[in-house]
Amino acid sequence: QSFAKNLGLYGERIGMLHIVCSDSDKAKKVLSQLKLVIRPMYSNPPIHGAQLVIKILGDAERCKAWKQQLAEMATRIHEVRALLRGGLEKKGTPGNWDHITSQIGMFSYTGLSEPMCERLIKEHHIYLLKSGRISMAGLNKGNMEYMVNAVDEVVRTCGR
Repeated sequence: QSFAKNLGLYGERIGMLHIVCSDSDKAKKVLSQLKLVIRPMYSNPPIHGAQLVIKILGDAERCKAWKQQLAEMATRIHEVRALLRGGLEKKGTPGNWDHITSQIGMFSYTGLSEPMCERLIKEHHIYLLKSGRISMAGLNKGNMEYMVNAVDEVVRTCGR
């Protein structure tokens, strides 16, 4: 589990790794191997992020505010996904766009090919990875029509 995105703590090494073992003997062996891997990476990870988490989650009002803000952001991302999918379907953009709303989180795999992504970047100045992964947080009601039109254009130009 990582708290990087939902607490804005990029680079602070805040998170957990869970490994479930079938018995205590295997758990001891796994732990010894993890220690070998972790030790060279860092002896004493920064404490700043952990202190921020304690400050937020340890105070009832801050925790309540954080949960509300997190819910608002999640709702906004869901809405943006629905707008993108709906816009592409309404425009008749070739392909199936169900995956946009079936995925969750701030990032989405668009299903666009590398040439399509390159065209989005070069011709429309929409920046995403060439794998088709894009940040949904960058989309909003104000730029959605532009995004839909750009995706439609690259899909029709580059072919499905």
